[in-house]
Amino acid sequence: MAKTIQAIRGMNDCLPTETPLWQWVENKVRSVLSAYGYAEIRMPIVESTPLFARAIGEVTDVVEKEMFTFDDRDEESLTLRPEGTAGCVRAGIEHGLLYNQEQRLWYMGPMFRYERPQKGRYRQFHQVGVEIFGIPNPEIDAELIALTARLWKDLGIFDHVTLQLNSIGSLEARKNYRQALVDFLQNHIDILDEDSKRRLTTNPLRILDSKDQRVQEVLNDAPKLHDYLDDDSREHFAQLCALLDNLGIQYEINQKLVRGLDYYNKTVFEWVTSALGAQGTVCGGGRYDGLVEQLGGHATSGVGFAMGLERLVLLVQEVNTQITLPSAVDIYIVYQGEGTTVAAFNLAEKLRSELPHLRTLLHCSGGNFKKQFKRADKSGAKLALVIGEDEVKNQQVVVKNLLQHSEQAVVALGDIINHIQNTFK
Repeated sequence: MAKTIQAIRGMNDCLPTETPLWQWVENKVRSVLSAYGYAEIRMPIVESTPLFARAIGEVTDVVEKEMFTFDDRDEESLTLRPEGTAGCVRAGIEHGLLYNQEQRLWYMGPMFRYERPQKGRYRQFHQVGVEIFGIPNPEIDAELIALTARLWKDLGIFDHVTLQLNSIGSLEARKNYRQALVDFLQNHIDILDEDSKRRLTTNPLRILDSKDQRVQEVLNDAPKLHDYLDDDSREHFAQLCALLDNLGIQYEINQKLVRGLDYYNKTVFEWVTSALGAQGTVCGGGRYDGLVEQLGGHATSGVGFAMGLERLVLLVQEVNTQITLPSAVDIYIVYQGEGTTVAAFNLAEKLRSELPHLRTLLHCSGGNFKKQFKRADKSGAKLALVIGEDEVKNQQVVVKNLLQHSEQAVVALGDIINHIQNTFK
């Protein structure tokens, strides 16, 4: 026997028992995004490596440690996308979607990062991303947050997530703050863990979200980013907070929240939860007003967020006990005897044409009626339609309700559509 081949570590299968919940979550996401008038964009999963190095930052963990990068046959360096924003900006510039225009876009699909797999975090993972271009006002920041809040309500997880909010100001403000933070931390170098020491010379603001408790205790006395904000960022943040207050959306101001990628400015936010154990991020985003120009386009404001579907599905599974997922099948057709195969096929196709919202499964694998009914019961279907030789002869169908175990009915073939419609009202 040949040796079996396993899936690559951290790249998981989603099995038929799991996909109904995924589809339910994805459909909720699509419904909310559609209600807000956002348009879907689909980008390739492979991009030129310099795109991510320029957008994300060459000294970030993502670029330094986590990207799946390879050379193609023309020796061009390619990378499996580790996030969606850079590719979305690239597509917007390339296809002329951004200059002097407003765009509200969203995408859904796999991303790839080489990191240690753990519950809800994999090397191939799936994200929903939203990107908005051409609107510099705080109103659009507020709309994004309101959109996510509505989604949490629709998913039944609103009471289990908390909004954390911050402003990281302009590039110049961060530059001044960065120097003050480095000067402070240099006096506590013996307390810093190895990761923080490395970041001290590459990306010191990332030290603010260090998981090391000793580092966090030192940071309590560190200079505060809000003391270095420019006036424009202060006013933008104040207006955003006022809009959220008006909407009744509660938030916590977390001055240590900086996000992990270099392109953010002004507003940054995260929705976090403790329902999956240690506090984890469900959704995060913010403004990136300089990114389009940084990638070769005209200066264009931008703001967006991304959420990992694996963690979102886990959270829904953990806290929402009210979900009733539909079965994979509504109608199961069983048949046995001479002439019944053609009749069953014709009936199945008739139902699929005239009742496309219902899922019809044709047995196809032979066996007696007892065996077929076992399969029908196992499928979760509400109705079994039975065709035997007598039914073919008399142009009839036997209808059996598998869920209510009521008496079966004999229905004329010409009336079967109306009968099923009434059953599923």
